[in-house]
Amino acid sequence: MYTYVPANKKSPAPIIVAMHYCTGSASAYFTGTQYATLADKLGFIVIYPESPSSGKCWDVASKASLTHNGGGDSKTIVNMVDYAITTYGGDRERVFATGSSSGAMMTNVLAGAYPDVFKAGSSYSGVPDGCFYVASATAGMATPGWNNECANGKSVKTAQQWGDLTRSYYPDYNGTYPKMLIWHGTSDNTLGYPNFAEALKQWSNVMGLTLKEDISNNPQSGYTKKVYGDGTQLIGYSGQGVGHTVPVHESIDLAWFGIS
Repeated sequence: MYTYVPANKKSPAPIIVAMHYCTGSASAYFTGTQYATLADKLGFIVIYPESPSSGKCWDVASKASLTHNGGGDSKTIVNMVDYAITTYGGDRERVFATGSSSGAMMTNVLAGAYPDVFKAGSSYSGVPDGCFYVASATAGMATPGWNNECANGKSVKTAQQWGDLTRSYYPDYNGTYPKMLIWHGTSDNTLGYPNFAEALKQWSNVMGLTLKEDISNNPQSGYTKKVYGDGTQLIGYSGQGVGHTVPVHESIDLAWFGIS
């Protein structure tokens, strides 16, 4: 566990869990994003987990990791959050998740399995919660399971089916789910672009929302912003011609998390 605690930490301090991609590391995501620099200005804590697997991918394939209190990488990350709250004065009511590629997948998994812990997420080039499930996968495998059908954007379900899948991972939960930003590039050849629409189907069903409008060239030229409901719970950003992965937009993430 790698944690960045700024000198001017708020009390209590919001917590952002920032998760790396396959082949990545906590240090790579620390240097490759601006969250720590912004933490110096705004006083929040950043947790940079590091995958223990051989290829540094997160376990988003095992039933254990997908399920509330089932164990696996997701539970390990939640334990990191608990430690940061107790040890560094983190704010239990303001915990957020973000990540790229495999870290984006884990962002969706954490939002589904631990909606009681996380208040919001921002997923860069990921897949829907549960999409990467592999029946033979177990927690702690040296190399986590890989689902080619999902990776290639071939896992297509109805919004209801995706929503039911997320709800199945924490069947006793009746509270509010984290609000979500979903980012994806149209030219992603690693985790196919159809995963963008499938993830939006999933979270729109979980939240009971419908698409309200598409806004062109937002937040920048070539991107389309897809607004669901009143725009406070679910937004998608599609990057025309953008590959894998979408550049991190830290300022938009922080605004979404309510950190200012």
